[in-house]
Amino acid sequence: MPRMSRRTLLRSMAAGGAAACVPGLLTACSSGSGDGDVSNAGKKLAPWPAHRPATGPKPDLAPTEEGVQAGYTTYPSDLAKSVSRTPGDGSTVRVMTVSFGTPPKPASANRFWAAVEKALGVKIEYTIISQADYQKKMATVMAGDADALPDIINMFSGFTLPREAQFVQRRAQDLTPHLSGEAIADYPNLAHIPTHAWRDMGRIGGRIYGIPLERPLPGSTLWINQDMFADAGMKEGWTAEDFTAVARRGTRGKTYMLGAAALSLFGNAYHSAAHNAPQGWAVTDNGTFLPGAADERYKAAIAFQARLRKNGSYHPDATSISQIDLTTLYYNGTVGSMQDGFGAYLPKYRESQGKMTPSAALPYGVGGEPGGIVAARRSFGYTVLKQAKKERIELLLRILDYLAAPFGSEEWELVHYGVEGVHFTRAKDGSPEYTELGEVENNTNLPLKYLAEGPQVLFVPGMPDAVRALHAWQRKVVPHAVRNASFGLQSATNNSQGATLKALLDDTATGIIAGRLPLSEWDATVKKWQSRGGDRMAEEYAKDYKANT
Repeated sequence: MPRMSRRTLLRSMAAGGAAACVPGLLTACSSGSGDGDVSNAGKKLAPWPAHRPATGPKPDLAPTEEGVQAGYTTYPSDLAKSVSRTPGDGSTVRVMTVSFGTPPKPASANRFWAAVEKALGVKIEYTIISQADYQKKMATVMAGDADALPDIINMFSGFTLPREAQFVQRRAQDLTPHLSGEAIADYPNLAHIPTHAWRDMGRIGGRIYGIPLERPLPGSTLWINQDMFADAGMKEGWTAEDFTAVARRGTRGKTYMLGAAALSLFGNAYHSAAHNAPQGWAVTDNGTFLPGAADERYKAAIAFQARLRKNGSYHPDATSISQIDLTTLYYNGTVGSMQDGFGAYLPKYRESQGKMTPSAALPYGVGGEPGGIVAARRSFGYTVLKQAKKERIELLLRILDYLAAPFGSEEWELVHYGVEGVHFTRAKDGSPEYTELGEVENNTNLPLKYLAEGPQVLFVPGMPDAVRALHAWQRKVVPHAVRNASFGLQSATNNSQGATLKALLDDTATGIIAGRLPLSEWDATVKKWQSRGGDRMAEEYAKDYKANT
């Protein structure tokens, strides 16, 4: 079968989002971040920005209030103009974001970069940090001189940065006067961002400091090889026992039905949600926060995965293989499934043509109850601005407003595909198709999409059936999404110790599933986690939750 290029695989990871990333630990703390009170408890809360939905092309498949996305089976033929004037003033803007692509060509030789600069009316000095270096680089930035900060910084949610909220509160611009309530009307594209994204980004000390990168409700998803699973007996409405039988039946020789990447806990997110275990934290009707790790359903999911590993259904390198290499095995049929972000659907369908048919797996049921799916944080990180004079902040917000243009606009097309005839051509149905240059100069290698982006929609160029399948899948599973109740809330203990405490749980879960530790080790680890900070987190989240409701 054709070999996937590293560029293609990195692009796939970028689309997959945070679920495709494996957070490590950041050992260096930001010494300059201060000890400010970032809790929202006892503070006057800034109103969320007033939401004004975009008036773009009517979708072919309607969205729902529960969180099913709008679907477009064809590309809009008449693109709207969402920005009335060039936002910039000819000055230089320094930006910094995470990246999942290869480094871009320099600005002097990059026609995509030049086209965006012309449209924005500024010169862009871009610091691009690879996913692997993000935590280390951010530790240096957070501990450094405030004057040396870039104008625009992407705070990526795929990692835990110790004392992140304190850093933002101390060093970033308070955007409340510019964006809270009706003030956001000055930036119409930013006003299109739904309230759920702002809520999951959260306030800091009652104030709004960032602009969220909106994401769909489905989070970590089990992507399967449709034909392999169907041939092994997959069916709608399957149970955990059915899943076990299908995984075992389809595993033979050097082909394994279940693939997983290092530090992903053997793809635990899909399985714990199918068991309806809380994803991180649950909250009771009286506002008490309960950790998912202490829930018996989470423990049952770990035990279930241990049985799947023991019966040989998992690829033997599930604790060591990278997400990039796992993607290769998925595309060439060595593994029949892999966990990735729902946003990975675009490369999954695009890169698999002629090789296999990808599909988002329906959750299996446990104990007669329908299984759940992971509800993603609706903000894939957020963007903050360096403190500056009012005029400068307004200029930076106009730039982000341009980048947040909605699907179906001229600005969206430029930012996502570049210049027609240079970076893309039109297919018969009008959909953009990358040229050879567009495969190199694009929004993955120059990741403008991690600075600001409009609400996402379901669209796969030239593949209307894929859009219909994804929309139908969402309609079935979105009502059963299991949300982490801590999204958008502040906890001082989580800010300072969250990464270390999470590693304690993750290492034990991996050891149990891999067969290195007995299941009885889980309860002891949870008690240790609670005594070292988990119980304090529960109290802090409860206070912040009460303040926000």
